Amino acid sequence: MAVREIFAGLPWWVKWIALPLVALAVFGGLIANVVGFVIGLLFKMLVFVALIGGLIFVVRKFKGSSNSRGDW
Repeated sequence: MAVREIFAGLPWWVKWIALPLVALAVFGGLIANVVGFVIGLLFKMLVFVALIGGLIFVVRKFKGSSNSRGDW
């Protein structure tokens, strides 16, 4: 039997309410861990980009104001 045939005999509330709730109950922890990991990774990337941008800004600012001292 195909999956489509199995679902065809079920009421609408089983397909659209019960099955998603069961899936969330079973895989909810996994989904939460994956979403948390992705958000954490994006936050770390944002902090990394901000630090690199700040470092480039500081280096250019000091290099531009200290031309008389020569290159570092």
